[in-house]
Amino acid sequence: MADKHILNDEAALRAVYGHPSGRAAEKAIPALDPHCKRFIELSPFLVMGSAATDGAADVSPKGDLPGFVQVIDDNTLAIPDRPGNRRIDSMTNIVANPHVALIFMIPGITETLRVNGRAHVSVAPELLQSMAVNGKAPVTAIVVQVDETFLHCSKAFIRSKLWDPAVQQDRKVMPSLSKMIADQTNKTIDVEAADKLLEQNYRETLY
Repeated sequence: MADKHILNDEAALRAVYGHPSGRAAEKAIPALDPHCKRFIELSPFLVMGSAATDGAADVSPKGDLPGFVQVIDDNTLAIPDRPGNRRIDSMTNIVANPHVALIFMIPGITETLRVNGRAHVSVAPELLQSMAVNGKAPVTAIVVQVDETFLHCSKAFIRSKLWDPAVQQDRKVMPSLSKMIADQTNKTIDVEAADKLLEQNYRETLY
């Protein structure tokens, strides 16, 4: 028997939410305008959503110094992919299904910028070298052809107080990353040694 409390089609969703109007309905634009470009220039952090052909979804954080994402032209941007854990979840999704969604954030600014488009993974030497930091080029670049972009209001950030230092948690309220992964994978490890190795990895292999 179907659960009457589950909204499983757009008509049911619209019955609850209605339709957007005014600026919300009109704000999406098909290219990067000067405001979008400036937002990207100031942003040190974004989150990228992607999905495989079977619908399995992934979301991946990308961060570096402000301006790390290059705006190539009004419809194209490039995101450097630095050394990581080699899972390449986003990459395997992109080569199978190019559609991606990005959300850019700027610390202290409660609005965000959303970009939807189609991506490919590039190893073009000139592009990678243009994104080098400390003489080290990224492994690849994710090049996104922009389909639409729009600014998103502040409500989520106001509710969460994300940029408010007064609500930041002490790191000690959670175990270390090494400890949590060891517990999740049922491994017995020297947590202190693993933590020190991770800190060394952060110092030496960010780029």
